[in-house]
Amino acid sequence: MKIIKNSTPAADGFYMPAEFEPHQGCIMIFPERADSWQYGAYAARKAFVQVAEAIARSEQVTVCASAAQYDNARAMMPAHIRVVEMSSNDAWARDYAPTFVKKYGEIRGIDWGFNAWGGLRDGLYFPWDKDNAMARKLCDLFGKDIYDKRDFILEGGSIHVDGEGTCMVTETCLLSEGRNPDKTKEEIEETLREYLGVSKVIWLPCGIYQDETNEHVDNICAFIKPGEVVLAWTEDRDDPQYAMSEACLKALEQATDARGRKIRVHKLPLPKPVMMTAEECEGLDACHDEPTRMPGERLAASYVNFYIANQHIVMPGFGDPADEKAREILQKLFPEREVVQIYARDILIGGGNIHCITQQIPE
Repeated sequence: MKIIKNSTPAADGFYMPAEFEPHQGCIMIFPERADSWQYGAYAARKAFVQVAEAIARSEQVTVCASAAQYDNARAMMPAHIRVVEMSSNDAWARDYAPTFVKKYGEIRGIDWGFNAWGGLRDGLYFPWDKDNAMARKLCDLFGKDIYDKRDFILEGGSIHVDGEGTCMVTETCLLSEGRNPDKTKEEIEETLREYLGVSKVIWLPCGIYQDETNEHVDNICAFIKPGEVVLAWTEDRDDPQYAMSEACLKALEQATDARGRKIRVHKLPLPKPVMMTAEECEGLDACHDEPTRMPGERLAASYVNFYIANQHIVMPGFGDPADEKAREILQKLFPEREVVQIYARDILIGGGNIHCITQQIPE
């Protein structure tokens, strides 16, 4: 593996392909952190295994596990899913596994800086040093060269691309003071252009209500093909999410993509608000003397947080009446893929969902 410090993907002719393009595989991380995953993470692990099994039906899955959890991960994962020992601070592969870019048949990674979604200002845990080391370790594992961009804080869940020159982000996340406060919006956009190989950045104003990542784009809106997105939506005008989704819709209606197309928006209904129970809170360790969740706390549940596998859509379910409607909408939008819905409350309690715990490696 070569660490590239004196060039950028765009300068070398590389770009980030869309998630709906063919994959070589998928990266996941086995959960164990006691202040993220309730009651020893046993329920979360079962959900992670279900996600890995669904994705592995059409692409190679690699699961990273700590030394302490390697044997457990190997015992729980089917034989055709690869398990490797690799240390991390938590289990969010989307956010600190490499962002992969391609040029013809060659794949390279990007090593962004990671500071747990806001560093010491509003980050979610400390330290995050093991997470920040994973991108290089994974590129070494897969034999990919990697661009060094550790001086720029960015998570994989904060970007979504169409593979044809367009990137979608949220202002609340990328302009947050805990990430790159010394950079202007224009400078941040230029970094995205240089490293993702895009020519157009669509800025959505916000994301999902109470999303503690400063509202990652992958929880509110996702490209399903060039020129088309799904947007998390509620018809409940009394819900704080209504104004947030409406603001995103207006931004999308006024936007064009890198090729001048108007954006076609498909509304994906949200489940009823998902609240933490007292029992769930009791199963979580404190983080730096503070509880990580409170009874009645609203979680950032959204069906948009799905993973596009080679032949499947792996999406969350919440035991909500809207589960089936959301599944049917995605099945119509992806007729060539089978939609697999997995009960994901035990993932959501950790702070994210199915897209957050996966990172694709393009073919």
